[in-house]
Amino acid sequence: QVQLVESGGGLVQAGGSLRLSCAASGRTFSSYAMGWFRQAPGKEREFVVGSSWSGSRINYQDFVKGRFTISRDNAKNTVYLQMNSLKPEDTAVYYCAASGVLGGTRLPTEYDYWGQGTQVTVSS
Repeated sequence: QVQLVESGGGLVQAGGSLRLSCAASGRTFSSYAMGWFRQAPGKEREFVVGSSWSGSRINYQDFVKGRFTISRDNAKNTVYLQMNSLKPEDTAVYYCAASGVLGGTRLPTEYDYWGQGTQVTVSS
């Protein structure tokens, strides 16, 4: 079992920045690829960015390239999502997730553990 707890969400103006954190406990954090997903009201959960178990392979969704950065600190069992140049359309609940697909994956069905989510609201 892996428990994931996100933090760092909040309200920010368009153009601003937020840094989300996801702290993991339980089984060895470095045994999992990690991903960030988001879900806006009335929409399906969508992939944002993912990291392989080592952090050497990163996969960004096109709509966040150049604005969001994922990083992980395996010593601290934590993955981060730095979000810059935020837009109102980035408003959503953001979830971190852990996958046994060590190279990383975009598919939510390949993630085994999920956090409870943290709300990000971007005002125009």
